[in-house]
Amino acid sequence: MTEPIVHEVVVIGSGPAGYTAALYTARADLKPIVFGSAIFVGGALTTTTEVENFPGFPDGIQGPDLMNNMRAQAERFGAVMIDDDIVAVDLTGDIKELTDTEGAVHRAKTVIVATGSGYRKLGLPREDELSGRGVSWCATCDGFFFRGKDIVVVGGGDTALEEATFLTRFANSVTIVHRRDTLRASKVMQARAQADPKISFAWNSEITEIQGTNRVSGVVLRDALTGTSRDLAVEGMFIAFGHDPRTELFTGQLGLDDAGYLKVDAPSTRTNLPGVFGAGDVVDHTYRQAITAAASGCQAALDAERHLATLAHESATASLTTA
Repeated sequence: MTEPIVHEVVVIGSGPAGYTAALYTARADLKPIVFGSAIFVGGALTTTTEVENFPGFPDGIQGPDLMNNMRAQAERFGAVMIDDDIVAVDLTGDIKELTDTEGAVHRAKTVIVATGSGYRKLGLPREDELSGRGVSWCATCDGFFFRGKDIVVVGGGDTALEEATFLTRFANSVTIVHRRDTLRASKVMQARAQADPKISFAWNSEITEIQGTNRVSGVVLRDALTGTSRDLAVEGMFIAFGHDPRTELFTGQLGLDDAGYLKVDAPSTRTNLPGVFGAGDVVDHTYRQAITAAASGCQAALDAERHLATLAHESATASLTTA
């Protein structure tokens, strides 16, 4: 009977974290297998247009091109990319077992989790269509493109107010749209936003429609108290009320914080289970940048490599002891 293949490394997820982890483990001759997802291949950057803040590209680069380049670089050194999802895992044993959508079980000594997080969306009909064309979920990524423009920020927490304050560096005006008449943000963030002459508030309001053909040209605001609607001419809409980490697959096995993000033993990327490491936005609810995700992918790869070296040393020592 043929022994099942046990891979040295399996990476779950793509994007900057997954592809960087794949690159580093491939260059270490660990022959990683990467499950990049059937839907989210390349991660969130595949839905963006110009990326101008990733080092090494002075003229900027399109998000999908950056991800394709990172993937090709990892493949050059032997990483095997599988555009499929892992739907079940058993990470508790020395040999980890991962099941794909076809029911095939893949075994590995180490697993790097780089499943990322998803932006919470409004659920409006044209929200995805106009993503990268005026609709954004990341002020630090896209704020530069809205210099001198009028924009809206949706949300009422710290994230929304921080994004709005940041965007005043570029925008002509920023309107914060909040469905209540009080903010959930910290007092210091509220005071900072309310003192900024570029920021105004649309209280008790929600956006019911995004206007524009090829780019955002305005939104329709509905007053929650009166039910009346009005048009607001803007060229940008930033949605800022949180992210959902993609960790459902690991509930009950890997440690998660109250927000559902993967817990790691910082500054390492080790999780609570030996041989399992976390990288990228699935562990990061503070920075969420492509460059920080790539950096943690590198860290996870190095941690996995060291873990495998320790296993090899322990196996060799045990063999000598029993010889």
